[in-house]
Amino acid sequence: MSTLRFKALELAQSRSLVAVSAPSNKVSDYFNINVFNDQAMKSFLSKEAYEAVSNAIQQGEKIDRKIADQIAAGMKNWAMTRGASHYTHWFQPLTGATAEKHDAFFEPTDDGRSIEKFSGSALVQQEPDASSFPNGGLRNTFEARGYTAWDPSSPAFIMEGSNGSTLCIPTIFVAYTGEALDYKAPLLKALHAVERAVVDVCASYFDKNVTKAMASLGIEQEYFLIDAALSNVRPDLVLTGRTLLGLAPEKGQQLEDHYFGSIPPRVQSFMIDFEIECYKLGIPLKTRHNEVAPSQYECAPNFEEVNLAIDHNQLLMDVMEKVAQRHGFKVLLHEKPFAGVNGSGKHNNWSLITNTGVNLLAPGKTPQNNLQFLTFFVNTIKAVHDHADLLRASIASAANDHRLGANEAPPAIMSVFIGTQLTQVLEDLVSTKSKSQAAKASKTSIDIQKIPEILLDNTDRNRTSPFAFTGNKFEFRAVGSSANCANAMIVLNAIMADQLKKFKVEVDGQIKKGKKKEEAILDVLKGYYKSSKTILFEGNGYGDAWVKEASKRGLSNIKTTPEALNAYISGTSKQLFERNAIFNSRELEARYEIMQESYVKKIDIEAKVLAQLAISHVIPSALSYQQKLSENVAALKAIGVTKTGYDAQFKFIEEISKYVKHIRENVEKMIAEMDKAHHIADTHKRAVAFCHKVKPLFEQIRKSSDALEFIIEDDLWKLPKYRELLFVK
Repeated sequence: MSTLRFKALELAQSRSLVAVSAPSNKVSDYFNINVFNDQAMKSFLSKEAYEAVSNAIQQGEKIDRKIADQIAAGMKNWAMTRGASHYTHWFQPLTGATAEKHDAFFEPTDDGRSIEKFSGSALVQQEPDASSFPNGGLRNTFEARGYTAWDPSSPAFIMEGSNGSTLCIPTIFVAYTGEALDYKAPLLKALHAVERAVVDVCASYFDKNVTKAMASLGIEQEYFLIDAALSNVRPDLVLTGRTLLGLAPEKGQQLEDHYFGSIPPRVQSFMIDFEIECYKLGIPLKTRHNEVAPSQYECAPNFEEVNLAIDHNQLLMDVMEKVAQRHGFKVLLHEKPFAGVNGSGKHNNWSLITNTGVNLLAPGKTPQNNLQFLTFFVNTIKAVHDHADLLRASIASAANDHRLGANEAPPAIMSVFIGTQLTQVLEDLVSTKSKSQAAKASKTSIDIQKIPEILLDNTDRNRTSPFAFTGNKFEFRAVGSSANCANAMIVLNAIMADQLKKFKVEVDGQIKKGKKKEEAILDVLKGYYKSSKTILFEGNGYGDAWVKEASKRGLSNIKTTPEALNAYISGTSKQLFERNAIFNSRELEARYEIMQESYVKKIDIEAKVLAQLAISHVIPSALSYQQKLSENVAALKAIGVTKTGYDAQFKFIEEISKYVKHIRENVEKMIAEMDKAHHIADTHKRAVAFCHKVKPLFEQIRKSSDALEFIIEDDLWKLPKYRELLFVK
């Protein structure tokens, strides 16, 4: 039978490898060639203009508009040597995707000719429509004005296309009234806050040469690759990014034969092509490998400054999807595109680095350095303990709800893993034993005179922990694969900045009372550890025992997004963000509204797609097969076969009727619940209704559909099956 499904299968199976050619055998020859980096700026800018940009990047100094004209001219000249004819402000609105509006360098002249022009004002500021992006009520529909403003700390780059190239200038996006409407603006504020707090603590207590600091980030990106032809005939994949229906294949990931296995040739061809494009854009990809689930893969870059790392990750996802098209693939970045196999996340590996080259979360070999390490280590634990619900809210989404706590990803309970050795170090820190007793009890005993050497990679890793210490960094493992990591990084750096400020106030207070600096630091750290140790957990985060234990400890287990997002507008969160000048109350309320509304829209779309699939794909296939069976029974009856001779067919007919009825009833219930939910005025209550009234019916419809998929003749089933989606190479 020549259905769309079988035509797509034929196309998928007939694809050949796409030839890929790198500009050079050495990545170093073409790395960063499409980036307006330091080398390009030195070549295309005057000394005055170059120094202005350098000071803006390194010192945060504002660039004079006159100098901006020089910078714009140099940037345009460089971009044109790379084939660019247009430019755009590249920004990150609260849609989750990036946005861009292209303008030509072309400008007509009075004599009927034209010139290529790019002014400083066009570089520094543009004006997209602020009412057409999510704004949470900050903008009325008739109030359109908003601004994108150049972020010099993230370099401009060239995005190559099949028929032309574009100069992309990373920018923030704010409303006419000044409120942030994007991810980058508050991220930059959070990074500024944490830098000031880090420098203050380091310069005051450990090293006066520390004048600058940065948060560093390495983002591991998981994704699925499936054939584009098969994806295109699955309306659920096209419109929602995940399969709303689908019977699990007999062989999935249970043999554990895909993880770190040999990369299929067609996939490797895509990976090489994708990496070439990333290298040209300065994205320092280092690792590629098969992930746990069939057709699931991962790539990971070297560590970068947080703002740049997030820009690169957003760019990486865009490039990945464009390159996949050349290879006949579709990239799935949804956190749970297939039921019954592992979903995807992106681990955020975070640390703090000083201008003196010290990683503050790397244990040192001297007591002084170890005390510095313990200061930042314990303060991180304290920050996560005090703001666990806010950290949980930062990774909440309709897609990530499918993954968290599903025995493939960290649970929704926020906890911190630090390992046995560091746990013992902290226990010794608060021990009431005498120094001699403590020294006999453990080689890692700690007191003011003797701080132990703490080894790098001091313990095993714990893949079930949402926030794990992994030797010289913390790994926030709960971030979803499709997410903009800025959400998580805004919160993490904000709570760390706030905590370090509190720490300094407390230590300075004790020093004023006459305590020595080291003694004051250790006393404060002891108190922090005692008050925060309930957040520490070393065991299996997947087990039911941990759920019970976490409840005893008073830790939250917020399983769904509408409830998790409430942490953003708590009094504690509002005070945190306002005193660190990251969000004002109005901005927080707006973001809360946007995130709740986004949840509603995504579940609403999924419900509509599911209803359409059930009614126009599944049920017709079921009725067609039922008719075939009925005709077979009628034929057997006609030739005198007794009931026992067609009993099996008759049972199938009854079973199909039962499942069809069940699907129809639940689709009607779901539509009714959607209608009720849409009439709820309060956005949060509407999101809760979609979560607890509409979404549970998805599973009921799916169970009956998957049962029918098992029964119905293969030729009659219209949707590509899991075995076809996940195993076509």
